[in-house]
Amino acid sequence: MLQIAVIRENPEKVIAALNRKHMDAKGIVEEILQLDEKRRSSQASLDNVLAESNKLSKDIGMLMKNGEKAKAEILKQKTTNLREESKVLSEQLDAYATQLTEKLYLLPNLPADIVPEGKTPEENLNVFQEGDIPVLHEGALPHWELVKKYDIIDFELGVKITGAGFPVYKGKGARLQRALISYFLDKNTEAGYQEYQVPHLVNEASGYGTGQLPDKEGQMYHVGLDDLYLIPTAEVPVTNLFRDELLSESDLPILCTGYTPCFRREAGSYGAHVRGLNRLHQFDKVEIVRIEHPDNSYAALDGMVDHVKNIMRELKLPYRILRLCGGDMSFASALTYDFEVFSTAQDRWLEISSVSNFETFQANRLKLRFKGKDGKTQLAHTLNGSSLALPRVMAGIIENYQTPEGIVIPEVLRPYTGFDIIN
Repeated sequence: MLQIAVIRENPEKVIAALNRKHMDAKGIVEEILQLDEKRRSSQASLDNVLAESNKLSKDIGMLMKNGEKAKAEILKQKTTNLREESKVLSEQLDAYATQLTEKLYLLPNLPADIVPEGKTPEENLNVFQEGDIPVLHEGALPHWELVKKYDIIDFELGVKITGAGFPVYKGKGARLQRALISYFLDKNTEAGYQEYQVPHLVNEASGYGTGQLPDKEGQMYHVGLDDLYLIPTAEVPVTNLFRDELLSESDLPILCTGYTPCFRREAGSYGAHVRGLNRLHQFDKVEIVRIEHPDNSYAALDGMVDHVKNIMRELKLPYRILRLCGGDMSFASALTYDFEVFSTAQDRWLEISSVSNFETFQANRLKLRFKGKDGKTQLAHTLNGSSLALPRVMAGIIENYQTPEGIVIPEVLRPYTGFDIIN
């Protein structure tokens, strides 16, 4: 959530920045400023009434002490009237504050200055590319045919049990999936991230805290009876570990990692590009989350990008990094880098990771603050990244490592799988 002080101090700059995310924000910014003025005016009136009431209470005490009961009774009536007035003003203040918060929830985060102009994924900026694209043998297959050939993932069985987008991993497919999870977690913990196991259901406050609500309400599975949401990413429960926390500057940075299944309705997704593992309703992901001092958050973002780079190098998969344009960024992000793996069998790039800096946007919602060395309290910066999302990594390995003899396992994963080929 944007800080009201930022909007108040430079509304035109905020409107211009949100235009880069292709949001016409002039009307809502004007509404926010009007509500803010009403809230501040109500607060000032309430403060004056309370101050006057406190003064009268002291005066009544002095009059009673001096035996001037008649004068004290007159002032008591005034304090009764002031209490009624303060009640009305307090209710008015709460109403304006609630309306203001609801409006602020509708504004996305401001993009960082280096975010490219653009509206569509085609306008994202390719900032890095590495790895040789393998030349496959004649008759090479896409992963959805390979997994059927080697009986390692069953999409039809998932449809039987649940529905489309809920695959069943079998045999060496299940072991490869488990190997990737363990490998990713080990890489993250070696890099200083503390591992967490977190709930897979969150309450509404958690959804609002990280910005999934109200923006992505239609994409989340809602358990209506209990008013809980299945998590779309471990970012939600892990970041909410620090909701309503006042940290010390010496606590920063905080580095967290966690594995969870993720659940997304993906409403409206269809076509050849969502076949097989390309787009699922349930999938596994290992996430990294950082709580940073504002002065260090962009250096931390670069470090997270380098960390994911190192994993891709060890897997020996061809990949590229895109800096997302304003129109393709998430609601809460100030700057996002997407990692994509090249699927040789599909002849296309597949997104496998997003690494983002949210600056104070999530922290303001979460009330996640720290006290600096100067004693002043300020909002922390939050960051997160996929490290990594498994389905498309699996697809990339299955397709790029296929041979006429079978699917070769990347060398770095063999200590985790216990085998070197799927055949």
